Amino acid sequence: MPKPAAEEIEIAGHQVRLTSPDKVMFPERGYTKRDVFDYYLSVGDGIMRALHDRPTTLQRFPDGIEGEAFYQKRIPTRGVPDWVQTATIKFPSMRTAEELCPADLAHVAWAAQMGTVVFHPWPVRGGAPDNPDELRIDLDPQPKNSFTDVTTTAAVLHEVLDDLGWVGFPKTSGGRGAHVYVRIEPRWDFIQVRRAAIALAREAERRRPDLITTAWWKEERGERVFLDFNQMARDRTITCAYSLRANARATASAPVTWAELPDVEPDDFDLRTLPKRFAEIGDPHAAIDDVAHDLTPLLEWVERDEKAGQGDMPYPPDHPKMPGEPKRVQPSKDRDRKRD
Repeated sequence: MPKPAAEEIEIAGHQVRLTSPDKVMFPERGYTKRDVFDYYLSVGDGIMRALHDRPTTLQRFPDGIEGEAFYQKRIPTRGVPDWVQTATIKFPSMRTAEELCPADLAHVAWAAQMGTVVFHPWPVRGGAPDNPDELRIDLDPQPKNSFTDVTTTAAVLHEVLDDLGWVGFPKTSGGRGAHVYVRIEPRWDFIQVRRAAIALAREAERRRPDLITTAWWKEERGERVFLDFNQMARDRTITCAYSLRANARATASAPVTWAELPDVEPDDFDLRTLPKRFAEIGDPHAAIDDVAHDLTPLLEWVERDEKAGQGDMPYPPDHPKMPGEPKRVQPSKDRDRKRD
């Protein structure tokens, strides 16, 4: 069979080339590269709200999700349209990279043409890459947790945010977990924002210690939902709203309202169903940019916790040792740990 001809499609004033549109990207459901490309156009306003001006790591699957995959953090200097915008980001090592920084929907479409299935934006804007403007709370269920455990944990976070007078925006992860996003003023660095995330997570843990944990080491979590504060560390990213996930069902990370969160299931939202929902109700995160909160109350909680003996927590293993960080030693292997 002859290959389908490449197409030139005008998107946001740019010509985007779509090649090999019939290439199968999700074999179990038969979804093609064109299906992925069209999906991102159909939720364009929503995904641009999540990606606009954010340095973004691309998770690419040139031969479909069952083929070899890689994360692209550096945009090549050749073979890229001259309108593609990038931003300079720093890794924990302080090395730099020029990463895709979507200015419009054509950038998303170009990435989809390159085999991108999953978008991982940084919690910063391209003009201030060292100052997060988005506080992200990652609800990570343990193997025996149900999705009801996750949504109940989200409800506790909602209560904490209400007490702060803050507005949070929940979404499914596209897997077994969920995320809650809060826009913040871009006045603080990654270290401060990560500490604020720890303080927020600890407050939720105090309210439901039977359900919620901030324990970094898996052996200490039990059957509780882990609030992953390290997703706010430099160079840690979360799948954005409306991004597809690289699983057999082609699920997507879906923004939801607080009212509907207890009744949804992760498999409710996929490449076919989410565009229909978006066309019918719009984007539940449409107001996410309306308010940027002052982080000061959480930083005051950081000071309060430190006075009570709760200081910093371990960083991810790929980070350099940070000032004030406790030992990165699994508790059961820590020979110096005090025993009861």
